[in-house]
Amino acid sequence: MASNRINRINEEIRKSLAAHLRELKDPRVSGTMISVTGVETTPDLRYAKVFVSFLEENKAADAMKGLKSASGFLRREVGNDLKLRYTPELVWALDDSIVYGAHLLELINSLDTGSDRDEEEE
Repeated sequence: MASNRINRINEEIRKSLAAHLRELKDPRVSGTMISVTGVETTPDLRYAKVFVSFLEENKAADAMKGLKSASGFLRREVGNDLKLRYTPELVWALDDSIVYGAHLLELINSLDTGSDRDEEEE
């Protein structure tokens, strides 16, 4: 389990990245809605796995390439914001939990509950 300090750092990195993603001029990144859903930092603060979610799934592959190419800029900006001894290297990961949740909700809504049949039989 991560310590409180690591959790606070993860949240600050997430906030910083969310703010600086709007500044990117790369059309692959600025052309789609990106949400930073979470950050997991190693205990030695050398690496941070950044989970991102995209509103438009068809642009996700290009946007991930854009994020990887902008990693140096974003790492420098996070370092300026947080003033840590080591600024973690950013490792990007696609978070499909929102899409998965929407799919599950769609499946639940499509189920026939059987209550309609019970009312018709009476």
